[in-house]
Amino acid sequence: MARKERADNADTANPGRLKQIALTYKMTRRADSKVGLVVAAVGIVTFGVFLAIGFLIDHPVYLGILGFLLAFLAMAIVFGRRAERAAFGQMEGQPGAAASVLQNVGRGWSTTPAVAMNRSQDVVHRAVGKAGIVLVAEGNPNRLKGLLAAEKKKMARIVVDVPVHDIIVGNGEGQVPLKKLRTTMLKLPRVLTGPQVTKANDRLRAMGDLMSNMPLPKGPMPKGMRMPRGGKMR
Repeated sequence: MARKERADNADTANPGRLKQIALTYKMTRRADSKVGLVVAAVGIVTFGVFLAIGFLIDHPVYLGILGFLLAFLAMAIVFGRRAERAAFGQMEGQPGAAASVLQNVGRGWSTTPAVAMNRSQDVVHRAVGKAGIVLVAEGNPNRLKGLLAAEKKKMARIVVDVPVHDIIVGNGEGQVPLKKLRTTMLKLPRVLTGPQVTKANDRLRAMGDLMSNMPLPKGPMPKGMRMPRGGKMR
């Protein structure tokens, strides 16, 4: 019975994975029309090179099988990278895009979207991990300086001896492109222990944020969204 249940679960999962891959391909192709040709070319060239080497050393079957496996792996890597690039291209410039990236930085990070916002949709998100507190801002750099300074001043009364980093997402000088945000976060030096991270998180949550006072959609926010006149701004 247990084997049958596992087999049924596997059969159910496979169509789901194939459907997800197909959906990812369609979404990628909208932004990258050559993705199919590039991925196919990578697979054919990789397989062809190994097969040719196999004939040269008189082991075409062995090298053919190895080439097929490596060709499949190379195709998966190339497709993954182009799909990721296409996804970032579609997200870039949308309010709240950085929050979507922060939600997928990895284990050990706790993200709170939109801890500060103004009427112009300049937003500051907060992430807490072993590297300390990271404030990630997106919007107009000149206006963001004030938002970041206010948020740092507010946190200084709550958390002590916890390093605070600030990142402005963008393509200008001193800014971090959206596609490099996750890498930048992971490169920060780890200086806190697990209990210290938990303690800092608890204190910051007790402080409250915009998300607890105003309902906001997850992921990128609609471009026409505005802060309500009676809402609290930070």
